[in-house]
Amino acid sequence: MSDELFDSVDALLSGVRTGLPAPAERQRLRLAAGLTPAQIAAALRVDSTLVRGWEDGSAVPGPDIAPAYARLLAGLAERFPAPEQPAPEVPAVPQAFAAPAAVQEAADGLVVPLLDQNPDGSLVMGEAAPCVQCGQPSVYRAQGRPMHLGGFCRAAIPAPEAAAAAVTQQPAPAPADQAPTAPVPVVVPAPAAPAAPAPAASAPVRPVTTASTAPSARPRPAASRAHARPAARRPAGPAAPAAAARWWPAVALDVTEDGTWVLDVPQTPAPAGTKLGDWFAWLGTGLPLRVERAHPAGRGGDGMLCLTAAALKQLGLPATFPATEKALIALQAKLAKAAATVGMELSDQIGPSFHAFRRTGSAGGPKTSVRVTIAPWLGQGDSRQQATSALATPLATAPDGTKDGSTLTRRYRAFTTDLGTAPGATTASTAMLLLDAVRPRVEWVKDQVTGEWSSHLREGALPSGDLCVPPAAGARHPLTRELLGKGAAVCEEEDYKWWARELTTGETGRRFAVAVDVCASYLSVTDSLRLPIGPLELVKNPAWDGGKTAGLWWADFTGTPVDELLPHPATFHGRPPTGPGWYATPTVAYMATTYGFDPATITEAYLSTHTAPLLKEWTGRIRAGYKRAYADLGLTDGQSPEEFLAAYAVHKDTGGAPVRADALVLAGLYKSIYKGGIGKWADSARHLDDPVWLEKIAASWSYRPEIRFHIIAAARIAAHRRLRKTLQLTGRAPFAVNVDSYLYAADVPSPLELLPVKDDGTPVPGALRLGIAPGSHKHESSIPLVAVLETMERREHPSKLVHHYATDGTAIGPEQTAADGEAAGTGTDDVEEGGN
Repeated sequence: MSDELFDSVDALLSGVRTGLPAPAERQRLRLAAGLTPAQIAAALRVDSTLVRGWEDGSAVPGPDIAPAYARLLAGLAERFPAPEQPAPEVPAVPQAFAAPAAVQEAADGLVVPLLDQNPDGSLVMGEAAPCVQCGQPSVYRAQGRPMHLGGFCRAAIPAPEAAAAAVTQQPAPAPADQAPTAPVPVVVPAPAAPAAPAPAASAPVRPVTTASTAPSARPRPAASRAHARPAARRPAGPAAPAAAARWWPAVALDVTEDGTWVLDVPQTPAPAGTKLGDWFAWLGTGLPLRVERAHPAGRGGDGMLCLTAAALKQLGLPATFPATEKALIALQAKLAKAAATVGMELSDQIGPSFHAFRRTGSAGGPKTSVRVTIAPWLGQGDSRQQATSALATPLATAPDGTKDGSTLTRRYRAFTTDLGTAPGATTASTAMLLLDAVRPRVEWVKDQVTGEWSSHLREGALPSGDLCVPPAAGARHPLTRELLGKGAAVCEEEDYKWWARELTTGETGRRFAVAVDVCASYLSVTDSLRLPIGPLELVKNPAWDGGKTAGLWWADFTGTPVDELLPHPATFHGRPPTGPGWYATPTVAYMATTYGFDPATITEAYLSTHTAPLLKEWTGRIRAGYKRAYADLGLTDGQSPEEFLAAYAVHKDTGGAPVRADALVLAGLYKSIYKGGIGKWADSARHLDDPVWLEKIAASWSYRPEIRFHIIAAARIAAHRRLRKTLQLTGRAPFAVNVDSYLYAADVPSPLELLPVKDDGTPVPGALRLGIAPGSHKHESSIPLVAVLETMERREHPSKLVHHYATDGTAIGPEQTAADGEAAGTGTDDVEEGGN
């Protein structure tokens, strides 16, 4: 009796130890508010799969997340109280059917065990022992007994007599005029002969998966699709002992001191043995590794398994990547032989990252594909082998400089949660992968008669093929060379480059030159920017529609007066144009609305057949990830200028905190992705010869130089608009500009005196302001004005001094050569054509 009472108390404690509502109530509150798991995950900065785990009982919030999650649920409970329902009559259940461990019914009707936890919220783990439900080995415990997590084992199958008895215990159907009585959920598996417990070395049972409608999509739980309507609740009754698969984008395989396999995602089963054959058999069991699709019409991606140094040693693989061709061939043969024993294959090139897969119909198991990354090998091998894992290297680099597998997978999961896609080979290619993920070009359709799948371009998709027009074909294209050879003009929409003017008398009397830099300048314009999607067609004497149609316009701004203290808004060099030229729609619209340019003087234009905000979803993903990462570094929207300056001064000091270290790496990566993506629209791919470049690059859907021209023109115009409004409000103007770095003369080494504010002290919208949000500014450095004047007397640009002085005006290093200064002073958002 004492043990039964203790078990009852433990079961009660396991259900309330988190201080949170029951999992079913958590899901009810989320659905009542119309929220998706992804939205909650973004707010709490966790993986959306973890949120679904909290709602079905297979995972428990950690001590650092539980208070915030509890606050969210409490707020939702106040707004959406549970409807009062009469207590149902519960029929008696024979004691013989009591569950062997504490269980909880998830919102989808599945029964999952509540596992024991340590005081910090982590799961209690012990030596592998047969699970009380399925007999498979498990290192987890429920009430001290071995048991698997929900979804990775099948409930113990009772004898046929017991199953039949369970059915007889169901209440009789209620009369038509009487409300039915809700029966107690009872787990009743399909009748089958009892299965003997499997030996400890056997492969773990694969989770049951749902069917997929896409031709190549991996099985996914229906609840993971944010756009799907919640399934109708089934009448209470016998529930099948199966759980939906749970997907993770990445997991690290490590080894404990006693040689036991351990993974950094508890819901993932471990390999059964330590040999390479055991490892490949485990890879081929259908692991819950998958990058979920970001759009209903898109596709997901392969999940990643990362091996740590200890796992590498346990599998008998070299600690470093082979340095000779002979050693590499031997390693590849060893891996291929072990993979073939379970019907799996490897990608052609073995490097720090490669694929292990099994084709449909191959012996050994179902079709599967997993990306394998070996953390200690990152950054090794030749350039071709390193290219396959170029972005994985910074993600895996721990603060101490080592390549750590757990660090890689933790950041990888945060990356995919933020952006909705996995990292590609380069930042530029990742930007295009993201665009195709959130705005798929192709849609798959199944023929209801033949059952065959076919693809077609979705409405508004960027078409393939060389669509270039002479004024905007890119520097490497033959059309550009031909036009320049004739002495004709081409489009030159670029960022500001090395503009400067003489200082006024009032400016020369000040002590410092304060450099401010725009944060994420492109992200501040790409959200709603209308871009050319269709081909450009030549139109004579075009009608101006206020800038609604994207395209290139032959305009002459030479007679249009502009502000003398600011760089010219229409030219990248900041000087007035000397004749007509080709300009993108944002430039023409600004000149017409701000300075009175007459669009009726435009004689011809190349106009897009389809104009739309192409990068809206793309911008939203990157901007959200960018702001989330900087929030972890203490930089958030709404900070006062003083608060922002103080937080920005120390935001790179991680103090050994993994959250801050991860955020610093991810923030830099997100900035490189949006900058590389802009450059990718005019990719010169210098490593390819001309014929190959024309075939593979110029004919690709992602080669659209006119799109890049529109983005850069819009960013330059947005910057000029902020500079102009600041000049009108304060009378202060920059005396030097390079890309998005501006130098102002100031009395003190601080930008605070430059900021226009309202009467209540708040910033003026649309003018110079401090902050981390895209389009806001940060303090880059303060330079003694004497040094600036000396540099300008040598006919050098003062922006070259920006990285030689700290924000308080003290020197931090010697002057660099002109070439080094040019590279250093290009600003954070400079994108050269084709830059990756």
